[in-house]
Amino acid sequence: MLLFTHPVCIRHSAGPGHPESPQRLATVLQALHELDDLELEWREAPRAQREQLLRVHTPELVSRIVDAAIEHQDRIDADTAMNADSPEAARHAAGAVVAAVDAVLGESSKVAFCAVRPPGHHATRDTAMGFCLFNSVAVGAAHALAKHGLQRVAIVDFDVHHGNGTQDIFQNDPRVLYVSSHQAPLYPHTGHAHETGVDNLLNLPLAEGAAGDRIQEIYRTRALPTLRAFRPQLLFISAGFDAHHLDPLAGLNLEAEDFIWLTQELMKVADECCEGRIVSVLEGGYSLAALRECSIAHVAALAGMLD
Repeated sequence: MLLFTHPVCIRHSAGPGHPESPQRLATVLQALHELDDLELEWREAPRAQREQLLRVHTPELVSRIVDAAIEHQDRIDADTAMNADSPEAARHAAGAVVAAVDAVLGESSKVAFCAVRPPGHHATRDTAMGFCLFNSVAVGAAHALAKHGLQRVAIVDFDVHHGNGTQDIFQNDPRVLYVSSHQAPLYPHTGHAHETGVDNLLNLPLAEGAAGDRIQEIYRTRALPTLRAFRPQLLFISAGFDAHHLDPLAGLNLEAEDFIWLTQELMKVADECCEGRIVSVLEGGYSLAALRECSIAHVAALAGMLD
């Protein structure tokens, strides 16, 4: 399988002590480099072009990020900030997903993982927020529709926080199915079950303390049947690992084995509906120990290394 990343993604910083730290990605990359039996083809992520960003973001937001002249730090809100490397990091994070889409649709490899930061799923059409600058998975989904002529793509988001940005961007586009399982109540306080868009949103709120049995129940009964009925031509995963019980920013109780189960079930859907084509994108996860364990589990499952 393919792995897209770029060194500038580690150099992005929102400031000392921020939970979305450079060490997050460094931990993931180190863990994956140490897996000798995991056959990954490493590729350097290109920079997303303005026109690719403008498919999902306003010109004002794109200019706000891309054209920022930053010497030390540029604070966007209480949670979200940039340093001098952040504009390039955000562009390469989005570019990774674009390149992954091109690869899985045009090459023999059918699965790609984008090990990038900053995360993206909170970035709305016009606002950078929640540690996120550009919505990388949305940029990739829009690219699949615009440049590859797909008619149906699905995004499954199992980050512990609702991807309000992804929902904002696609809530009126029936070509995109967005499925999100997330803790509620919790930041950003969106993703209620009644938010259904044009019958293309499936929000699955989880109470604090929910564990793997509850995740499996809602995916078996709601998420997986909805995905199969939609029959996506390409499946995206917003792969946040902050639903793990060690994560300091939330209160769900998943284990690495639960992320393996989720990944393998989504792979079955992809095999049935879209020739196994999956693009997975790193989102949240703020315990380094859990992030290491879960990213290894997720990528190993994607690569077919686990039973």
